[in-house]
Amino acid sequence: MRNLFSRATSSMETSSMETSSMEMVTVEKKSRKKNIRESAERMQLSKKVKRVELRKKQNSDNLTHPPEFIVRPRGQTVWEGKTVKLHCTVAGWPKPRVAWYKNNVLIDAKTHPDKYTVESNYNMHSLEIKNLSLFVCFLSLEKHPNSVFSPSDGFCEEHGVTFHADIIESFEVAFGREGETLSLGCTVIVYPTIKRYQPDVVWYRDGVALSESKWVHSHWSGDKATLTLVHLNKEDEGLYTLRVNTKSGFQTHSAYVFVRDEEVELEGVPVAPLDVLCHDANKDYVVVTWKQPAVEGESPILGYLIDRCEVGQHHWAQCNETPVKYARFPVTGLIEGKTYTFRVRAINRAGVSRPSRASDPVTAIDPHDRARHRVGVVPGEPTDLVVTEATKSYVVLAWTPPTQRGHEGVMYIVEKCIAGTDCWQRANTGIPVKSPRFALFDLAEGNTYSFRVRCFNSAGVSESSAPTAPITVGDMLDLPAAPGPAVATRNTDTSVVVSWGASKDVKHLVGYYIDHSVVGSNVWTPCNNKPVKETRFVCHGLTTGDLCVFRVKAVNAAGYSATSVESEAVVVKAAIAVSDVPIGVHLVEAARDYMVVGWKEPIVTGGADIRGYFVDYRTVKAGFIGQWRELNHKALTTTSYKFQVRAVNMVGIKQDLSFLEHFPDPIIPPPGVPRCLHVLEVRNTSVVLLWEPPTFDGRSPVNGYYVDLKEAAPGEDWKGANNKATKLKYMKVNGLIAGRSYVFRVRAQNLAGVGEPSTVLGPVLALTMPGTHEIVLDVDDDGVISMIFECSKMAEGSKFVWSKNYKAMTDTSRLTIVTEGSRSRAIFNEPSLEDLGIFSCEVTNTDGVSASYNLTEAVIPFKTEMAMDLLEKGRVRFWTQVEKFTSDCKVEYVFNDVIVENGKVSTQPYIKNTGIIEMFMDSLMVTDEGTFTFNLIDGKAKGSTSLVLIGEGKEIIPDPNPNSNTRYQKLCSVRPWCWKDAGMYEVKLKDDRGKDISLFNLTDAGTETLLSWFYCIQLIYYGSTAPLLWFHCVLELLSSSNDSSDRVNEPTEKDKGKYTINISDGKDGVKRVCDLSGQGRICAHTHTHTHIKVFLLASYRARVVGGLPDVVTIQEGKSLNLTGNVWGDPTPEVSWLKNDKELVSDERYALKFENGKFASITIASVTPTDSGKYALLVKNKYGTEAGEFTVSV
Repeated sequence: MRNLFSRATSSMETSSMETSSMEMVTVEKKSRKKNIRESAERMQLSKKVKRVELRKKQNSDNLTHPPEFIVRPRGQTVWEGKTVKLHCTVAGWPKPRVAWYKNNVLIDAKTHPDKYTVESNYNMHSLEIKNLSLFVCFLSLEKHPNSVFSPSDGFCEEHGVTFHADIIESFEVAFGREGETLSLGCTVIVYPTIKRYQPDVVWYRDGVALSESKWVHSHWSGDKATLTLVHLNKEDEGLYTLRVNTKSGFQTHSAYVFVRDEEVELEGVPVAPLDVLCHDANKDYVVVTWKQPAVEGESPILGYLIDRCEVGQHHWAQCNETPVKYARFPVTGLIEGKTYTFRVRAINRAGVSRPSRASDPVTAIDPHDRARHRVGVVPGEPTDLVVTEATKSYVVLAWTPPTQRGHEGVMYIVEKCIAGTDCWQRANTGIPVKSPRFALFDLAEGNTYSFRVRCFNSAGVSESSAPTAPITVGDMLDLPAAPGPAVATRNTDTSVVVSWGASKDVKHLVGYYIDHSVVGSNVWTPCNNKPVKETRFVCHGLTTGDLCVFRVKAVNAAGYSATSVESEAVVVKAAIAVSDVPIGVHLVEAARDYMVVGWKEPIVTGGADIRGYFVDYRTVKAGFIGQWRELNHKALTTTSYKFQVRAVNMVGIKQDLSFLEHFPDPIIPPPGVPRCLHVLEVRNTSVVLLWEPPTFDGRSPVNGYYVDLKEAAPGEDWKGANNKATKLKYMKVNGLIAGRSYVFRVRAQNLAGVGEPSTVLGPVLALTMPGTHEIVLDVDDDGVISMIFECSKMAEGSKFVWSKNYKAMTDTSRLTIVTEGSRSRAIFNEPSLEDLGIFSCEVTNTDGVSASYNLTEAVIPFKTEMAMDLLEKGRVRFWTQVEKFTSDCKVEYVFNDVIVENGKVSTQPYIKNTGIIEMFMDSLMVTDEGTFTFNLIDGKAKGSTSLVLIGEGKEIIPDPNPNSNTRYQKLCSVRPWCWKDAGMYEVKLKDDRGKDISLFNLTDAGTETLLSWFYCIQLIYYGSTAPLLWFHCVLELLSSSNDSSDRVNEPTEKDKGKYTINISDGKDGVKRVCDLSGQGRICAHTHTHTHIKVFLLASYRARVVGGLPDVVTIQEGKSLNLTGNVWGDPTPEVSWLKNDKELVSDERYALKFENGKFASITIASVTPTDSGKYALLVKNKYGTEAGEFTVSV
């Protein structure tokens, strides 16, 4: 058993070994195949890994890692006053924010742009530090441990907000003249508002920060930034920039300021030079430079004169006897330690210009004054002798002082030698040189010289320096070459952009001057008074429509270049540009089969009409946003578009729309918003509002509009201007309050209801501007009817545009428009009922100058409505005065609708030179109660005026025709007056609006007040049989001292005397003599059957008797003084009103009343706010009167 088991075991082991051997062979065979397969898989996996890596790089979110410095900034040591730039390279994702710190304090480059400049490009970061001072010479920068590295979004960690700054009401291109004061200002809004936080406001001129000085003053009031330039000079011309720095960023606004030359005292002289600067100041020497002016005068500039003045004194001393043409001059002979200012004047054949603005003060000291060495040591020789400047007039030498010069200092001896000889001559024989600079004059032009320098002190004279190379006397600096041809392109209505090629091979270029000329005038005017270095300049201040050419000239210290080739003529007109994008894109309606999208026209059309629109769309499904696709291949001319959906399959597109078995009732949406709101005819109490119908009417016609308005003040609610919808597209809104601002909106209505309100229009100030005229209806001598409109504010290109019912008139056969200057006349060709309506006229290129006239019927204008006068012997006169009439005018006299024939009444033909029409009646009876009417027919025009006479005790019945020209007159008695009629009279007026009561005092006390309106002599003639007569006659002075008759306004002692009155009734007459003794009531002598009493009643009522004009037009900044003559007894009380508000005497208004007769008002330095309606109000117990006048600034 054991052996069997042994053999079996052995057999199993052998079998196992064989199996293992077979398995190993199989494995080896599989490994070779698999090796090839795995190799291919590895290659495929490698490619996949590379694709994954590339995808990861494209998706940077999977590669986030902290920031690190790849290249750190290095510490540097630099000289004081120099500029250093530090660099570093960083890596990290998200992109880190690099913050620069100095002494653990964050550097804010936005706040100090003139000191620091930070740049970041492709992970390369740099910090530039300008004008290094001692405390920043050694600077080490590294990553700050508290820095937050995140993408910069302007978030301020200190306050926890992101500041936003907006600049509104910004200043525009400004023009000033030398000597004037100019202010620039902007309103700045910074939000959110943080207590005790104010932004940093910095002003720049040509990129250089401005600081406070006697010429520049800046002010920040919390929301208003103002820069004031005192006593403008050409140095002040340039591009001004306001920069508002916050913790989150900055905002800027720029505009150019032009400074024109002051008027020259002598015609033809040049204007003043500019930019006088001092360089290389030393103990007794300084170099003065300047820039040439833009205008040389009638002849070229021959040279310049330099003046100096010690600070603290007012005496200017001329530095050079001979004018120098080079714009650079070394001034010698200064006193060490003194401080000087310099100025420059230009000279030509016509004379000397005004001096330039004085330079900044400069002190004559040695900038390199170092500690002295030993005393009594002979100094060493100077070194590094060079010629720094060489012109036709002078040569400037500079050298380095010797190292060994002793404690007492040294002075220098300058020697010159003509080239080719060995004869050295001393150049400074009269003046010792203390500075290592010296200017040599009186050198022969064209000769060649060499120079050398020695130094000396009390110990002796040094050896001479090495001589300079031979120098030929002449200008080292050539005139600049002419600039390239000028190219002018349109910019705005008052500016043109000029560009040109830079001058080639020019040294020390100062800049360019640009001139322009109107074609055909041959007069060249400078566009800039300060040279510009760029080759592109915007010329402002041009006149719209002028055809101009431009040229450019370069300038450097040597002088002016030749002018460039003139540009092609260009018209000053706004350039055409691409329009802005449409605004207000919105969904108007969305139905099951289409959508309607609307938008508004761009605010800025680029100077050309919008020809159409292109609509793009894209699909949005499950958060996936598709690409934009063009919907219409042809430009649309409307501002709405419909989207319609149809189904499509492989067969084609279904032409019919989808159909529902139960089709719901159609839904009519409300209309869209009205558009193009604007106002015309702005007056104190009304405006005319116009609008256009909405683009989308809601598939139901618009049947009306509602107008809403409110005051432009916080907390005001909207209120409707009309309770019933109007079908018109305009409305005159009344009931406004003068001087207040309003906003308006309009809503459209259809069958579905009222739609959304339009865009709010306004604010609109309800104020009638001074000089506003209305349309006047006129009838000429031939009976031709016309409307006249005048405009006192015509601008360049202004036109009169007439319309009817606020629509453009297409039928020109009805009217003929004749325009002459500032007046336009619309003449009716064939007047008929078709011409009735509202005619309006608008003047283009103005601030909304417009007016309208509601023509209901062609009427004759009356200057005075119908009135009645009581004459002697009880006769009555009815009269009126026509303003416009012809010789063919016919009159009908009507009483109670019945034409009156000659008999009871007598008529007079109207007086042609005055237009007065009269009708006389011998007396009035009770039966004469009723309406008297004058009907006028003058060619194609008609007119009528009426007067209603109603007897005693009867009420006045209102005229049922409110449009008729009817006046009422209450007669308490139609018989002649006498003294027994004295008493208190009461008049009552009543209509549907209410009632009023007026009292008339006809007693002894009231007579004096009643008759105080006149200076007159009243004669009462009565007797036993004679009828009662009334005479009112003006008192005439018969004294020989007066050449003509006059009204006795203020009786004096010289007016006493005897006056004679002849009274005649056509048959008999009587002569009476009046002795005026000044007692107030004088009785004449008594006749047999006649008594005459003469009353002399002085005018006691307060009134303004003269001195005030109707209209005063005055320039801004001037002083206004007006004096009115006042009369009254007792002396009246005087007050002044402005726009119906009483004025108080203060620093602005000086009000005086002198001698009881002269009232004056003085306004110092008037402004546009002083414009308005003024009145001088006088008042005493007998009455009140106001003298009104209008002031326009």
